[in-house]
Amino acid sequence: MHRTTQMLCLWAVLGLLRSTTFAGVDGKDITTPILNSGLPDKPVAVEKSEGWKWGDPITLADGMVIIDGEERMRFELRNNNFDFNDSVNNVTDDSYLLQRFRVGVMAKPLEWVTLYVQGQDSREIDSDRPDVPFVMGSEGDNDFNLRQAWIQLGNPKEFPVSTKIGRQTLIYGDERLVGAFDWNNFGRTFDAVKMTYDIPAAKTTIDAFVANVVTIRPNNQTNNDEYAFNGSDPYDLFTGIYAKSDYLDFQTTEAYFLYRDKTRNGPIYSDPPFVANTASAASLPYDVQQEVFTVGGRVKSSDPKKLHGFDYEAEGAYQFGSTDGRNGTVSGGAFSFPTGSALNLSAFAAHGAVGYTWTSCDWKPRAGLQYDVASGDDNPSDGSSQTFMNLYPTNHKFYGYMDLFAWKNIHNPSYNFSIKPMKDLTLTFAHQFFWLYTTQDAWYRANGVAQVRPLNGAAMSASNYVGNEVDITATYSPIKNLGILVGYSHFFAGDYVKDTQAGANGPDDADFFYLQSTVKF
Repeated sequence: MHRTTQMLCLWAVLGLLRSTTFAGVDGKDITTPILNSGLPDKPVAVEKSEGWKWGDPITLADGMVIIDGEERMRFELRNNNFDFNDSVNNVTDDSYLLQRFRVGVMAKPLEWVTLYVQGQDSREIDSDRPDVPFVMGSEGDNDFNLRQAWIQLGNPKEFPVSTKIGRQTLIYGDERLVGAFDWNNFGRTFDAVKMTYDIPAAKTTIDAFVANVVTIRPNNQTNNDEYAFNGSDPYDLFTGIYAKSDYLDFQTTEAYFLYRDKTRNGPIYSDPPFVANTASAASLPYDVQQEVFTVGGRVKSSDPKKLHGFDYEAEGAYQFGSTDGRNGTVSGGAFSFPTGSALNLSAFAAHGAVGYTWTSCDWKPRAGLQYDVASGDDNPSDGSSQTFMNLYPTNHKFYGYMDLFAWKNIHNPSYNFSIKPMKDLTLTFAHQFFWLYTTQDAWYRANGVAQVRPLNGAAMSASNYVGNEVDITATYSPIKNLGILVGYSHFFAGDYVKDTQAGANGPDDADFFYLQSTVKF
């Protein structure tokens, strides 16, 4: 471990602990974007009799202006997460510190007008990886930039339709297809127009949106002036309709229709000077050219107490359209893609989970079972594809915290167990098992783009059992503005990793340790 990283990690934890009395937003959910936890939906007036005190929102103009902020630091230690080989000291076998600062201002001059602006500064400190976003798994640096800037028009109490225009997060369901990707140091936002139709009597809302995903500025790039400022990708159109209903008091019910039209294979990030024939020296983070229609639905139980301790969740999606299929290979500093007509797409994905919480016990123990599946392309030589396209997910939450898998070409059964020995402390154990849906398709990382192993003859003839992963986490929020997360993950390499391992050494297991603290106000 680098000495610099050790000192920075210690400084981060101690510094944040010392600063806890200066923040006010509830920090219990340390993976939720600040805008989605703690910001009121209307002006908050400060009690004039007591005045402002630590822990209150920072307000101006009698509560018409609210200031929020977040400082998050995460120490990570990874080993063998890319090569599964103890004999090779890869630059990705490293420890480093991820730092992220956000500050935002919300103004509500009228009951039907809300404005919000948020800036973000992200850094990767003391890492051996290229200082370029996404390259070799790097989160890179992104100097202070515009993360959100939107205006919302409408008052549901007076009129059922409201509109939100500008740079914003899109979060639907539990983020398996559309999410803010907040675990990542950059996160994800869209330049979008979103209209919401609210039906209070049916406890139902219907969103319709048109959006372009915002691309992160790639530092140290050449001939990429278009990304000097974090702008949205005009070649990647995303639109859809998403309905959510809480009419059934024991369940949330959702249905959606999504459309993505990406007309180019880009942007491509690379680390100059490019290392010839080294696939990890370039990255394609936003997926390949595609025109994909997704139709699906989701149900989730509400309060376990209403179901005598039981909870459940299920989601299913079907896709059709066309795609360029394979992600391509790197040669001479650029990606090359399949030639010829696009592949006809027909793919599906499904998720199911059940759990039981012993609500009468002090520690609130919960046990759960889960299964996820997403189709893969079973024949790379025909004119069709069955590879499920993962769209814009937050995959970190679902398919192992080491981010080795996406909702794409996968069978993933798992079980988990959690307890709350203290009010603000939760301990969780999860055990995940992974098979490829088909070895004729690739093993995809959490971004749904990068291939963990090249799709060659050895991979196509390998066993489809990839391995299993154990995730142990502890979340602690001693006071409402501070969240602490510590975790350890271990991946046990399976037959697929062995069958595709190059050279005489390996495969070896992989490890991931992290310590994160988040202060919000």
